[in-house]
Amino acid sequence: MFISPRFRLVLIRFLSLVGILGLALFFFSISMDAQVGETAQQPKKDAYSVWAISSEDVTERMKKLMVGLRSEFGGPEFEPHVTVVGAITLTEDEARDKLKKACEGLKSFNATVQKVATGTFFYQCVYLLLHPTTEVMETGAHCWNHFGYKPSTPYMPHMSILYGDLSEEEKKRAQDKANVLDETVKSLSFPIVRLALYKTDTEDKTLKSWEKVTEITLQ
Repeated sequence: MFISPRFRLVLIRFLSLVGILGLALFFFSISMDAQVGETAQQPKKDAYSVWAISSEDVTERMKKLMVGLRSEFGGPEFEPHVTVVGAITLTEDEARDKLKKACEGLKSFNATVQKVATGTFFYQCVYLLLHPTTEVMETGAHCWNHFGYKPSTPYMPHMSILYGDLSEEEKKRAQDKANVLDETVKSLSFPIVRLALYKTDTEDKTLKSWEKVTEITLQ
């Protein structure tokens, strides 16, 4: 069968192109497999926070107050707590290990409310401002050191009782209502008996993705 030189040249060029494309696809596949493997080997990281938790009786008292505020002003439900370490990105194993080491030698201590206050953003809408006692502040500094946490503002110990984006007028009404619902809350003294690790995606204002990972009872 006669094949013209011109056709033969075209055929050779075509086969060469196919070979180059095949080789390129081969190396691309190897590269993608390597990237997928590397990604699979990297542990997933999330935002974690450390919360100081009070005794059961105080927790139930705070929940009752928080329900009363949400009934009028809305907002998501969350566990009463004093944030010790704000959201920091870690793997779960790293977060668990840091909490365990931070709790070694820590003892339970008391915290005292200074007043019911209002803040300027969602997660500090209405809260109980705590006295910055030595125990409270040293516990915060101790945990910050263990977690490598370096916030842009100094530690302000507080227990939030309402999350929300409210107007200044609404926040003032919520503040007043808190004092009415629990008349002695503005001078409440309560024990901190546990530190808990929570997964806290601060972008999720519904708090539906928030969950407790573990907690440790203090000595």
